[in-house]
Order: sequence, then C-alpha cells, then structure tokens
Amino acid sequence: MKNLILYPLVILIRFFQGVSDYCQLMYNMFRSYKSWDFYLKLSNIYMFQIGIKSIPIVIVTGLFAGMVLAVQASYQVQESLIPGMEWTIGSVVGEAILLELAPMITALVMTGKIGATIAAEIGTMRVTEQIDALETLSLDPIAYLIVPRVLAGLVMFPVLVIIADFFGIFGGLIACLSTLDINSYQFVKGLKSWFNPWDAIFGLIKAVHFGFAITSIACYFGFYTTGGAQGVGKSTMNTVVASCVTIVILDYFLAEILL
Repeated sequence: MKNLILYPLVILIRFFQGVSDYCQLMYNMFRSYKSWDFYLKLSNIYMFQIGIKSIPIVIVTGLFAGMVLAVQASYQVQESLIPGMEWTIGSVVGEAILLELAPMITALVMTGKIGATIAAEIGTMRVTEQIDALETLSLDPIAYLIVPRVLAGLVMFPVLVIIADFFGIFGGLIACLSTLDINSYQFVKGLKSWFNPWDAIFGLIKAVHFGFAITSIACYFGFYTTGGAQGVGKSTMNTVVASCVTIVILDYFLAEILL
C-alpha cells in the first residue's frame, strides 16, 4: 500500500526533473550560439534525412487522409438529406486538411520516423561514450549534435506539411471523382468558398512548433540516455510517447491562442 501511494509521487518528481533537464538543455543549446556557424553546415545532411527521405510517407498518408475525409464528409451530407449540398465536401476537405489533418498526421508520423531515429542515434553515441570523446576533443556536443537537427526540423517540417496539404486535397478530389457522385467543379467550388489564407498559415505555424518539439525532445532523450542498449530502446520509446503527447497539447494551445 505504501508503494502504491509513493509511486505517483515518484513519477511526478521524475516528470518535473525531466522538464527541468530539458529546459536546461535548450538553454545550453541557445547559449552555444557563438559556435553555430561552425556546425550549422551539418544541417544539410539532416534536412535530407528529415525532409527528402520522408516525402514518400508524407504523400501516402496525406493522400489517403484526404480520401477518407472526403468519403466521410459525403456520408454526412447524404445523411443530412439536404439536396444540392455535395459541393460542401470540398470545403470540408480543404479546411480539415489545412487546419488539422496535414500538420497533425505529419507530426505523428514523423515522431515515429524522425524522433525515434534521432533519439536512437544520439543515445547510441552516449552509451558508447562517443559524446564524451567529443568533449575531450574540445568540441561542443550540444552544438554539434542538437543544433543542426533542430534547425533541420524547423526548416523541413513546414515543407512536409505543404506537401501533405497538397496531396490531402488531391486525395479528396480523387475520392470524389472515383467513388462519389461529385464532379471536380463541385469540389473546387466548395474548396474556394470556404478557403481562408490564414488557415494555411496557421498550419505552417503549427508545423514549425511541431518540428521544434519533435527534434528537441528526441535530442533530449538521446542525450541523457543511460543503461546501454536497453537504455537506447527506452529513450526511443519515451521520445515517441512524449512527442505525441506534446504535439496534442501544443495543437490545442496554438488553436486556442491563434484561432
């Protein structure tokens, strides 16, 4: 019984300790700005890994997200029994993709792909003492390992969301033309009628925040990995869980503040 009472307290203490360590790591990252010009050239490598290599999976997820959304919107229109409302499907697809689905689905997919990879890479370097070797060579491990990855996430996540936006809307159009009794004119009419440029900008703002959150959290868990191979696996798991929770929380607060 005593252990059951103390366990939530221990978890709470570890949580706040982790938040403190994360903030300290981010502070050290920004404090190392004097050496950024020496390490930022490494960002090109991570931009390729985070952005270019992730395009196929972003295309697939965005395409089918738009198709599923169009089918479900058509179902709702048919259930409403209001004739002539088919054109609204384009507006529903466009708004949902730009505001929510493209940034959110892209972030969650990239959490499993990019976040886990970053945590495993840096965690392996930690347990094999490669980070300690960097310090002995008078290299700043934070500026060398973390800054280029975070910068790559900030730059490439909006690009991936733009791609997801395009293919999500395109997927909705494909579903309307192939399986639903809706032509392209009706779809585009609905898309144009409710389109607001701020919706697309808001999605990109979320992409920037999600990119920073995913890469920085992954770097944090990787940088503080302990316990050998088992610790690397634990850090990878914690990265995915913490990033997903953070994305959902950020999604709410950004919507509450900016919409």
